[in-house]
Amino acid sequence: MKIQDLFVRLKTLNQIGIALSAEKDGTRLQEMILKEAKRIADADGGTLYLRDKDQLKFEIMLNDTLNIHKGGTSGVSVKLPSLPMYKDNGQPNLELVAVCAAYHGQTINISDAYTNTEFEFSGPHAFDKEHNYRSKSFLTVPMKNHDGEVIGVLQLINAPITREKTDFSESVQELVESLASQGAVALVNQQLLEEQRRFFQTFIQVIATAIDEKSPHTSEHCQRVPILTLMLAEAAAKIEIGPLKDFSMTDEDREELKVAALLHDCGKITTPEYVIDKATKLKTFFDRIHLIDTRFEVLKRDAEIACLREQLAGESVDVEAKLAQQIETLNEEREFLHHCNMGSEFMSDELKKRVLQIAQRQWKTPDGSIENFLSQDEIDNLNITKGTLTPDERKIINRHIDTTINMLESLHYPKYLQHVPEYAGGHHEHMDGTGYPKKLKREEMSIPARIMGIADVFEALTSSDRPYNQKPKPLSEALRILGQMKKDNHLDPDLFDIFIHEKIYLHYAQSKNDKGKPFLTAEQIDEVDVTQLPGYNPL
Repeated sequence: MKIQDLFVRLKTLNQIGIALSAEKDGTRLQEMILKEAKRIADADGGTLYLRDKDQLKFEIMLNDTLNIHKGGTSGVSVKLPSLPMYKDNGQPNLELVAVCAAYHGQTINISDAYTNTEFEFSGPHAFDKEHNYRSKSFLTVPMKNHDGEVIGVLQLINAPITREKTDFSESVQELVESLASQGAVALVNQQLLEEQRRFFQTFIQVIATAIDEKSPHTSEHCQRVPILTLMLAEAAAKIEIGPLKDFSMTDEDREELKVAALLHDCGKITTPEYVIDKATKLKTFFDRIHLIDTRFEVLKRDAEIACLREQLAGESVDVEAKLAQQIETLNEEREFLHHCNMGSEFMSDELKKRVLQIAQRQWKTPDGSIENFLSQDEIDNLNITKGTLTPDERKIINRHIDTTINMLESLHYPKYLQHVPEYAGGHHEHMDGTGYPKKLKREEMSIPARIMGIADVFEALTSSDRPYNQKPKPLSEALRILGQMKKDNHLDPDLFDIFIHEKIYLHYAQSKNDKGKPFLTAEQIDEVDVTQLPGYNPL
């Protein structure tokens, strides 16, 4: 080989090394290694094997003469059995040239497979017979990682035939060996990055599952919000008109948004279960309505004792009727407090006043002291205007987002995940700045953070395991609430319009989780007249 030609090939090899380092897709990287090796050696064909434990697996097969491209980006699998590294007796399978190169970690250069007696070439011979081909020269190069371990084998077939030689020259072998080394480093680096990414994804999934399993009322919430978030994000990225026409998503953007959505409630790990699970107003670690039931029974008992004493004193006129009336009143008051405890009805001033009246009853405690029927804490809880949470408990719930932000900001992220804390931390902000925790306004928030806000609300409204004793909403009611939130400047108006126009709500409702369970029940998927939705502006 002329010095000038060698210089050109070395320059090419350097350029290939740069290209290999830049390629992020594993399949394309493998194919690039084989194609560039074939091009450098001017070989007619080639095969790339990757080691999988004790076997060499066919990954890619190329042949110019036969116009064969299998594996890699072709979409056509290589339907050939893997090469076992060891025989049944445990001895290395050294008669196979690819296995021998991998086992010893040394290149094997063969000029003619039909005259070679050292290795067993029945496989190539059968291939030749089937395709009317002649496999002659073989250059088999092991690919080693930084620890010297063979991770694969690069095999080139049929060097260009000249008057002097029919095999691959020594200079070509050195170039291919250099490329194989660079390729192995690139593959290992990419595998390490992919393993780190898979580890991180698995860790994120574990955290999300732990959050969901913390409470039956958050079951799968962290699994469903990412699905809904990405549905809306994909739809927004396809819009070619309006304020969002320049919004786009790369694969890394999608991964970043998915991670943020999975972790958007990670701060709930620190939220007390009794607050998350507070299905009734008096519930703490147990529902204290049962303590009130006991007090009613005490009052009934005392009324019966008083009745018996009056009868013994000879005052029997209308005593039983009086007792019956007292028991009826106590039962009615008990049912009333049970109803208040559910938190399913707005507590008007009139209802609150009645709670206070009942609270003024007197009862004798087990130690003989006389106390008001309801404690101040019980009054405060039963007179919660809406829902089941007191203002202090609401603050505890809201505090989870501060914890979420603190947890996420404490992590060190790769570049493509830098926005995870911002996306995850903004799903409770409102467009008018009245949300929490930072009271951000719309212009201060990114589009992905605004997307997550809509996904979080819609999932919470339609979830079959809603907390605080609330039933899942049908589509029509959930969308009406979303529309009102848009009108109140709580949700992003443009994203809401896309959510409706592209029927993201329906796509999500008809989708299923990995267990085959639909996200919404058939009863929830009712008719939606989008023209009647508050705040909706058709695109």
